Amino acid sequence: MHTTITPFTLASWKEKQPVGRKKFGWQGTSPEFGDIRVVYPAGRDMPNAMVTEVRGGMIPTAVFETRGVHAEVVSMPTINRSTLRIGDGLVRMSRNRWAPTHGGRSLRMTYLGDVYKLKAINQRAYELSRQADSEDPGAVITVRQSGLGSGRRMTVHAAGRVLPADVALAVLFTGVDRSVLTRRGAVRAGISRISNFWAESQA
Repeated sequence: MHTTITPFTLASWKEKQPVGRKKFGWQGTSPEFGDIRVVYPAGRDMPNAMVTEVRGGMIPTAVFETRGVHAEVVSMPTINRSTLRIGDGLVRMSRNRWAPTHGGRSLRMTYLGDVYKLKAINQRAYELSRQADSEDPGAVITVRQSGLGSGRRMTVHAAGRVLPADVALAVLFTGVDRSVLTRRGAVRAGISRISNFWAESQA
């Protein structure tokens, strides 16, 4: 079902668990798709794994999982060494990590025959597009962060008629480290991970 959607906002939240890691995320309400909640780390704590999950009344559940020793020193899943599922379906992902431009470094995804591209606009904004085909003109969803601290917000705008999976994918990436989608961000992320590994080894 393709739908034209009204812009909506997700607010940041966090909660301390009795046991285990603190949980973080975003939550809000889309007039067309109902309440939406992003949480990370989601599920039970597992060694060498970090998971983000999005759920909503009218969107499919999507799960992004990073595995590896680096998952122990990051605050949210990273695009490197990760898997993505929508419901029970696997989303295929690929990207050119050596490309010099934001467009070239985009994350490309395929799900149920639809082709998507996740592109960084800047450090605080990104764009998810679904490629047009002979039967569908496609859609573009833009997500922008504003505010600081507990007042942070993610505003979601869509151009075109979107599918529930489009919305699930777009908001899921509010809880994923997207820094590698820019050259500068990739360098910062690499330095940060090296520093965190060193700190962990000294603890």
